[in-house]
Amino acid sequence: MLQIDILTLFPDSMAAVLGESIIGNGIKKGYLSIDFHQIRDYTLSKQARVDDAPYGGGMGMLMQADPLYRAHKAVCKMRGKEHIHTIYLSAQGQVYNQKTARRLATLDNFILVCGHYEGIDQRFIDECVDEEISLGDFVLTGGEIPALAVADSVGRLLPGVLADESCFTDESHWSGLLEYPHFTRPEVWNGRAVPEVLLSGNHEKIRKWRRREALLATRAKRPDLWAKFTPTKEDVKLLEEE
Repeated sequence: MLQIDILTLFPDSMAAVLGESIIGNGIKKGYLSIDFHQIRDYTLSKQARVDDAPYGGGMGMLMQADPLYRAHKAVCKMRGKEHIHTIYLSAQGQVYNQKTARRLATLDNFILVCGHYEGIDQRFIDECVDEEISLGDFVLTGGEIPALAVADSVGRLLPGVLADESCFTDESHWSGLLEYPHFTRPEVWNGRAVPEVLLSGNHEKIRKWRRREALLATRAKRPDLWAKFTPTKEDVKLLEEE
């Protein structure tokens, strides 16, 4: 079972999100466990303070190294380990993708550190953090939203969380392609009909149609992914079809 530990200033808010729907059901069934640790519980400040002004001046407040360090060490001790793979959600990190999610899903335990305010003291990063992850080239007010995204995207890859492995192996980014389009009832909506092939019952034709649509979608929407993708002989033939 995968154990995810999250260091945050807002544990209740995060627990409310991850305790629902698919991930929540996965937790209840014992496929993974997610625990939230309030960083303020580990400060020595009587006012439960965890931030201070940055040396050298500048705008904003910085999260102090010591409360984070104490929280980190407490979690490691709780799990009976000297160190647990630790990820800091940071705008300076490597951009997160499905490949990273698949790698993290092979671990038995990892810690997500949610910064806030202007960031966190670099000394904690140097002391405890193994990698930094970003959702993209933009800045958020804290690491909670990225941590939710990481926990959700990793958790759903674990055996048993989704009904079948094909639920994620057929999806966008698993094989380097975007996913094919989906349709459900009614057959005609606002004058737009479901493609006839999907109503045919011919599984091989449906498979080829979906593959071709995935190829076309990737080429049109994500030229960066398409440039890295190597089409098979069947893919080339499908793309040549009208």
